[in-house]
Amino acid sequence: MTTEQYFKNLTPPEGIADVVLDTDAYNEIDDQFAIAYLLRYSDRLRVKGICAAPFFNDRSASPADGMKKSYEEIFKVLRLADREDLFPIVKRGSAAYLADETTPTESDAADFMVNLAKEYSPERPLYIVAIGAITNVASALLKDPEMKDRCVVVWLGGNAVHMPNGAAEFNMVQDIAAARVVMGCGVPFVQLPCWGVVDKFHTSGPELAACLKGKNALCDYLYENTCAYMEVRAKGRLWSKVIWDVVAVAWLVSRDRNLMWARRIPSPIPEYDKQYAENATRHLIEYVYAVNRDVLFIDMIERLSM
Repeated sequence: MTTEQYFKNLTPPEGIADVVLDTDAYNEIDDQFAIAYLLRYSDRLRVKGICAAPFFNDRSASPADGMKKSYEEIFKVLRLADREDLFPIVKRGSAAYLADETTPTESDAADFMVNLAKEYSPERPLYIVAIGAITNVASALLKDPEMKDRCVVVWLGGNAVHMPNGAAEFNMVQDIAAARVVMGCGVPFVQLPCWGVVDKFHTSGPELAACLKGKNALCDYLYENTCAYMEVRAKGRLWSKVIWDVVAVAWLVSRDRNLMWARRIPSPIPEYDKQYAENATRHLIEYVYAVNRDVLFIDMIERLSM
């Protein structure tokens, strides 16, 4: 890939983009919003695959269980969106995180990405949007290093570079090895940091009730699922909830919508002590540093209400 093409691929695409979404859909409630937003942008975004990513927290018994629950949740959202036609391109992801930075984990998702990416080129890349641990994507890139020239990876992962313990964010810290593989391999890479940047994209129960409730079955599920989740987390207190995964999808359509702002920085290096290391000679990535919250929220509501 030429340098000129590399930098062109760090800007939001023109026209229709082909997209694979890699999601830990059962981990929280925001992945469901991201899936729905992607589906409702069919005039700009063509879904080529949806892959289940592993996760491990109080909502799963293991990374494998988290992946399985996410796989099942993807189908639930697709049914509510009347998109059963996409069932054949939903893929199971890895059951475990990377053991090291050279050995891929085996999964249908990784093999699917490798094979699909062969249909693309630097001039017409495949966009892989990852909104969970980036294990599946790293495994695909380890299986086929040349894939980096035919893809753009957009990842909601890590915290802002100005924050302490920047690599301690959930998506990143689950699989630091995978983050190091993807952020170090030279693939055109867009980072949407969680705390310190994308955490500005949040909502509340009353806002969701006013904007989503009663619009359609999918909107009702997003509203009810969020409120049920926060009733457990907030325990009756006033709450707001980040729905940051949406922003990763929104980057793809942000060219003419003023949804966010970005700049080029040398790719940060996630370290195993949960810090970022810096190297000014590293390749440049697209780093989103601010989100136009209200403009994006309005766009999301309008799309979900379709």
